[in-house]
Amino acid sequence: MNFYFEAAKTLDRLDAKQGSIKGILATLPEKDRKRTAALVIETLKFKSVLADVIAQAQLMKEERKKVTSLNLALVLVHDVLLAGGIQAGDGPIKQAVLRHKTRLRAEFQKLKIKRGATSDAELAQTGDARAAQIPRYVRVNTTMWSLAEAVKYFTAQGFVLADGPLDSTTAPKSFAKDAHIPNLLLFPPQTAFHADAAYTAGKLILQDKASCFPAAVLAPPARKDAVVIDATAAPGNKTTHLSALMRNLGKVYAFERDRKRFGTLTTMVARAGCTNVAPVNADFLTVDPRDPKFARVTHILLDPSCSGSGIVNRLDHLLETEEENQEAQDERLNKLAAFQLMMIRHAMKFPKVSRIVYSTCSVHATENEHVVRAALRCDEAAAGPFGLAPREEVLPAWPRRGMAEEMDAPEDAAALIRCSPGEDATNGFFVSCFVRKEAIAPSATKRKAEAEDEGGDKETGGAEVPKRKKKKKTKKAAPT
Repeated sequence: MNFYFEAAKTLDRLDAKQGSIKGILATLPEKDRKRTAALVIETLKFKSVLADVIAQAQLMKEERKKVTSLNLALVLVHDVLLAGGIQAGDGPIKQAVLRHKTRLRAEFQKLKIKRGATSDAELAQTGDARAAQIPRYVRVNTTMWSLAEAVKYFTAQGFVLADGPLDSTTAPKSFAKDAHIPNLLLFPPQTAFHADAAYTAGKLILQDKASCFPAAVLAPPARKDAVVIDATAAPGNKTTHLSALMRNLGKVYAFERDRKRFGTLTTMVARAGCTNVAPVNADFLTVDPRDPKFARVTHILLDPSCSGSGIVNRLDHLLETEEENQEAQDERLNKLAAFQLMMIRHAMKFPKVSRIVYSTCSVHATENEHVVRAALRCDEAAAGPFGLAPREEVLPAWPRRGMAEEMDAPEDAAALIRCSPGEDATNGFFVSCFVRKEAIAPSATKRKAEAEDEGGDKETGGAEVPKRKKKKKTKKAAPT
């Protein structure tokens, strides 16, 4: 029964919003991960149906001493009704559920008839339709081989390299090179790679295009003396991308505070051959920026916890069984934004840092433009001093930029990147880049100089008040 207890515990963590489905499944013991993940996902697909059946059969009421939680009942009843039976030896819990097998099946059939379903599959919760529009993105891990070698590898398997982007008219075994991210290949959405020899060897990284933007924008130097931090590194996609961009030179300190996720990170880093990565099982916020070990850091990547509202090709839609009321959502977003701002301010304290990329997989301005706006007002930004990198340094060819109406200076929106699910062939994403003012190109500082000549500062709203008072006033209100 340990297998079912682990699955029920995983559902408990998801109910408590301790992470995404993918993130929590990644922390499961590797030997049972695949089996447990399959049960959790399938149970979530049928959760509303199973819960109704359990209630109508009065299983929890009749067997409250044996079946002690709804999530345990869900995984056990799932296997009784949809998987050929409970896969465990006889015991009091199994027998408690099987005593109700006939009634459970009867209630299940009643529900099928009531909902007009002709098959079990029709009762399952379906996914987000926008996911079908997103190609399968595969990043070539240049730490281990080249793009040319990868292209040759796939053509040898019968794939055909297309001249342009993939669309509905493209042959099923076609692939293409991405127009914005080097060494990124596109395949039809349903293309599977988990059993591919190059993937299992670490030569291929399955990574959404938008998730490749942060490392590309950070653009860490490929030098022996380079020191970079990935502040929230697990599972390791962005970490391995940083390593590849640095050509395995210098040092990448990859922080992950969760012990199980840290294990996932170290496994991925090792498999990808990233010898310049030093995984650190610690909270980035606890690191002393003046610690000699980290004082030379020049580039920091921040991709902290967020609402995940932009992700449409993962499984978290299965958790959205009820609409979250606006007040609860606002409260949750504000808490996330406060944490995200804290991460940025901490990163700005590193004495040598010259470039900080902040990104989320959220579509909410609360976590995106509002956090950037608040960061530009904070004491650490003034002390740096830090500003936004100009558009020409932040994937200038990418068309969708930030929301001007959400920024203090509307023109700053051009320095921000947004990805819209369903429109950009990616998940929803947001990327910003802070740089020390001396590193900003003159064209990007021209507006600042003009504002100061006029007696106001556009980055702080142009208010003619002493700096200290302005900082104190705006700090209280940010972020919202």
